[in-house]
Amino acid sequence: MMEPLKENISSHQYFIFSGFSELGALKSFISIPFLILFFVSLFANSLLIYVVISQRSLHSPMYILIACMSFVDMCLPLILIPNLLLNVLFNASGISLSGCLVQMFLIHMLGACQSSLLLWMALDRYFAICRPLSYHDHMSLPRFLRFIIPIMIKDVIMVSLVTILAGKVLYCFSNVINHCFCEHMALVELGCGSTAINSLVGLLGVFVVPIVDFLCITASYIIIFRSVLRSGKSSAKAVHTCVTHIIVIVISLTFVLTAYLAYRMNSLPNAGRLFVSTMYMFLPSCINPIIYGVRTTEIRQNILKLLSSCR
Repeated sequence: MMEPLKENISSHQYFIFSGFSELGALKSFISIPFLILFFVSLFANSLLIYVVISQRSLHSPMYILIACMSFVDMCLPLILIPNLLLNVLFNASGISLSGCLVQMFLIHMLGACQSSLLLWMALDRYFAICRPLSYHDHMSLPRFLRFIIPIMIKDVIMVSLVTILAGKVLYCFSNVINHCFCEHMALVELGCGSTAINSLVGLLGVFVVPIVDFLCITASYIIIFRSVLRSGKSSAKAVHTCVTHIIVIVISLTFVLTAYLAYRMNSLPNAGRLFVSTMYMFLPSCINPIIYGVRTTEIRQNILKLLSSCR
C-alpha cells in the first residue's frame, strides 16, 4: 500500500542555502574575508600564469604544471565566491537542483584535479632526479599523456558517479541546505529515501581519488630522497623544488583536516563550523601561488622583473 504513496511524493527541484543565516544583520560582514581572498587569489594566480606563459624560459614541464595548478586554484573562487557573496549580501540564496549538481561536479572535479596535479608534479621530480638522462623522453607530451589520461579518466568517472547518484535521490523532506554551496553530503542528507549507496560511493571517491594519489605522491618522494641520499649528490635545486611541492601538500592537508574536525565539533557554533569548512577551499588558492612565487627562483625573478618594468 505504501508504494503508490511513494510514487506520488514530489521531489524538490529548488534549494535554499542557509549558511550563516543565524548571524542575521551581521551576515554581510562575512563577505569581507571572502572578498579579500577572491581578489588575492585572482591577482596572485593570474600573475603567476601570465609569467609562465609569457617567458619562454619557463616553458618546461615543471613550470607548466605549476601554472596549471594556479589555474585550478583560481577556478574554485571564481565558481563559488560570487554566489556566496550574493547570498550573504543580497540574500540571493536559491539554486535549482540541476544548478546544484553542476556546482557539485565542478567543486569535486577541481579538487580531484588539484590532487592529480600534485601527483604529476611528484612524477616530474621523480624523473628529473632519479632518471635525469631520460627526463625529456619521459616528460615529452606523448609519453606524459600515458600518466595523465588514466588519472583523468579515474577522476571523471568517480566524480560523475557521485553527482549522478546525488541527482537520483528523492528530495522530499526539506529544500534547505545547511551550507554555503552544494557540498555532496549536505545535499544528499535531505533525501527521504535510503542514501546508503551515496555515502558508500562518496567514501569510495575519497579513497580512490585523493588517498590513492597521496600514497603515490608519498612513494615518489620517498624514492627521490632515498636516491639523493644514496648517490651523495647535492641536487640542491631539484630537492628545493621537491620541498616546495611538499610544503603545498602539507598546507592543503592541514586545511582539509582542520575543516573536517571543525565541521564535526558540536561545541563550535554552526556559523563557525561553516566558515572554517568554507575557508579551507579558498585559502590554498591564495597561499599556493605565493609559495611557488617566493620559493621558485626562476618564477620569482621573472615576477620581480615584470613588476619593476610596470613601475
